[in-house]
Amino acid sequence: MKIATWNVNSLRARIERVVEWIDEAGPDVLLMQEIKTVAETFPRDAFESRGYALHVVGQKSYNGVAIASRLPMTPGLSTLPGDTDDLQARYAEAVIGDGPSAVRVAAIYLPNGNPAPGEKFDYKLAWLARLDGHVRHLMAGEETFVLGGDYNVIPESRDVHDPAAWQNDALFRPESRAALRTLLHHGLTDAYRAVHPDTIAYSYWDYQGGAWQKDNGIRIDHLLLSPAAADRLDGADIDRAPRGREKASDHTPVWCTLSD
Repeated sequence: MKIATWNVNSLRARIERVVEWIDEAGPDVLLMQEIKTVAETFPRDAFESRGYALHVVGQKSYNGVAIASRLPMTPGLSTLPGDTDDLQARYAEAVIGDGPSAVRVAAIYLPNGNPAPGEKFDYKLAWLARLDGHVRHLMAGEETFVLGGDYNVIPESRDVHDPAAWQNDALFRPESRAALRTLLHHGLTDAYRAVHPDTIAYSYWDYQGGAWQKDNGIRIDHLLLSPAAADRLDGADIDRAPRGREKASDHTPVWCTLSD
């Protein structure tokens, strides 16, 4: 099972790039963030014509997540538990397959949190605390799960081209990094780092300042695996190619493969 995550940065504007990559890479499951469209205007045919079922949690012009699967899918949660007043479209969950090989997946678009400190940063930390509670719940059930998405957190100094320049950014502040470490300490595995323990690689490059051309990137898109999923981890990587194409998202796909 090949599971990929990709912040597509406006799906309708980048649908040609997305289906191009789907046709090339052949993911069984694609977790998308920042689709920036509601379910009614989601370009379903582009996916369904390729054999993908969809679970879309949309929002007009902002945010939005979706799961596309060419394996049998049972849609689940459409919001992260813990705050019924939070209406931002940032979380979608589904079960892929059935029986012992089934995998629960989630598409996550964690808040950016800038400027920090401030109200937006407080929201980011509260969201991370809710995610922590949900991870505890999933771990208690001993399920096989993969939580993929744009976490908007740079885990370590080696995951950013210039740590000093980012030290006060919400993506790299100590509070954000500590919250991500807490998730990992529950027993989750960062798929990319498990396969590439010493490699410096990025998943996002800003559109400004020639960041892509200079390779001034950051690694903020992650696939976090439960212990049962990590036991099945066969491979993982970051596919840089889509970022270098015309009308590219500022993020690029991150993927992992799980054995049956």
